[in-house]
Amino acid sequence: MEVAMSIFDDISLSLQTGKLKETKESVQLALDEKHSANEVLNALMDGMSIVGDKFKKNEVFVPEVLIAARAMNGGMVVLKPYLVSEGVKAKGKVVIGTVKGDLHDIGKNLVKMMIEGRGIEVVDLGTDVSAEHFVQAAQAENAGIICCSALLTTTMTEMKNVVQKAENAGIRNSVKIMIGGAPVTESFRKSIGADYYTPDAATAAEVAASIFATVKG
Repeated sequence: MEVAMSIFDDISLSLQTGKLKETKESVQLALDEKHSANEVLNALMDGMSIVGDKFKKNEVFVPEVLIAARAMNGGMVVLKPYLVSEGVKAKGKVVIGTVKGDLHDIGKNLVKMMIEGRGIEVVDLGTDVSAEHFVQAAQAENAGIICCSALLTTTMTEMKNVVQKAENAGIRNSVKIMIGGAPVTESFRKSIGADYYTPDAATAAEVAASIFATVKG
């Protein structure tokens, strides 16, 4: 059991420190030693969760998160075929994008990485995404959450259109709408009828995981 623990610790630690090569090698070693794909995934998610927690506490910053996410993605490339063969499913699916008129994507990309680090599938719609596109993508992908990002006060009002379009499409009861970005606040969330406002990427990932845990529960 000690050997198994050390392998999973190696995966988590190499991810936290952004060591891409070491993360991939540790993932492959664990798989070669016949540990389940789900166990290896949990080790990767544990590492990313620790990074997210440190990010919330301002103990690490955007560059560290980005290199940790790169290591996570590298580990997932190795792991994915094993997850598929073992029938391990994603915990849920999210569509994410920056709203129409807004081309900023660093915050959106951080949220995407953090949510993926929770074992959730993310469909990235990019930037300048219309309300119609958000809703159509959520329907096409059978997503449980729509995540909208905005960095400009002039574009954050587009989030209200996303809520309205979801209502018009008849999916409002089956899809949660999460909003975030520098100018966005909890009072704004309430005013437009969105479900969740999160102040940072790590919290967004926690909320997304809790939503899917509730649905499955």
